[in-house]
Amino acid sequence: MPRRTVTMLCSTLTLIALLCTGLLLPVPYSELAPGPTVNTLGKHDGDPVLQIDGRRTYPTSGHLNMTTVQVTGADYRMNLVEAMAGWIAHDGAVVPHDTLYPDDKSAEEVDQENAEEFTASQESAKVAALEALDIPVGTRVIVSSVVKGGAAEGELHAGDVILAVDGKKVREPADVVEGVTRHSPGEKAVFTVVPASRAKGKGTDPAGKEVSVTTRRSPEDGRAVVGIQAGTEHTFPFDIEIELADVGGPSAGLMFALGLIDKLDAPSLTGGRFVAGTGTIDDDGTVGPIGGITMKTIAAREAGAEYFLTPADNCAAAAADTPEGLTLVKVEDLDGALDALALVREGKKDRLPTCRAAG
Repeated sequence: MPRRTVTMLCSTLTLIALLCTGLLLPVPYSELAPGPTVNTLGKHDGDPVLQIDGRRTYPTSGHLNMTTVQVTGADYRMNLVEAMAGWIAHDGAVVPHDTLYPDDKSAEEVDQENAEEFTASQESAKVAALEALDIPVGTRVIVSSVVKGGAAEGELHAGDVILAVDGKKVREPADVVEGVTRHSPGEKAVFTVVPASRAKGKGTDPAGKEVSVTTRRSPEDGRAVVGIQAGTEHTFPFDIEIELADVGGPSAGLMFALGLIDKLDAPSLTGGRFVAGTGTIDDDGTVGPIGGITMKTIAAREAGAEYFLTPADNCAAAAADTPEGLTLVKVEDLDGALDALALVREGKKDRLPTCRAAG
């Protein structure tokens, strides 16, 4: 073979090798894909998703499935070939990596935020469900956080229930602030608390125990402080546990609330139909938008869902690419979701408030 031909061949092979190497280089994108769906009325890994103790429950039927989105890990970087395949695929979405994992946060911090949002959504789901059933929900004042190095470190702990300060009963976090700032810096404030380890469940030991904390001077305004943040948490007249590991974020709130209502009241909400959905929920029952809506509708339909409860603000995006055979039901609040489920079980599909594509 002539030397020139050999040289050209080698140059071509080198170019191909460089191109291939370029295609395999990491790019700053991550992929979203349909994730598992879980029936809130059923079991997950052998345990009931919703566990209620101390209150009568009723038989349920059908499905009220929460939906999830799978994402590539924080440390994984897609290559260009994978990103291009994801852009082409119908059942996936490629998004900038920093929209899922911001550069100013570690993967552990992102996971912690997702876990905290998931816990908060469970609490709001319980409150919204019980208030929809006219079951009273209480509140109590707690230690939300303790400042590292502050006066209360080692004396008070996150989750402790604060019953009184200096013998004066507290009803809201402002009462704690007032009780502490009544002192001069250096004086002791006496807290009556129920330790977090004993505060779980329906009730609280009314006696509690006294904990004395020496106040310090605030560097901001000179007032007496002890280095805690007081907050509130809800109390329920019976025990409710939501068991679902490896799920983060607030988007299952609506489906948890509906599942609880279905178990605590009769008749069955679904009438035996397969309903899935998503949406955050506030204590007052307001349903909010979520991310990854298209991935969730695909996951729901693949699992067998006929109806999908869709937050109103996600309706246009969901309707732009609706899986065949799935009816998207527009939902703004818990009452609206319950009304829609009544139409589903009565077979009045044509009266459902459905989602429409933009334009």
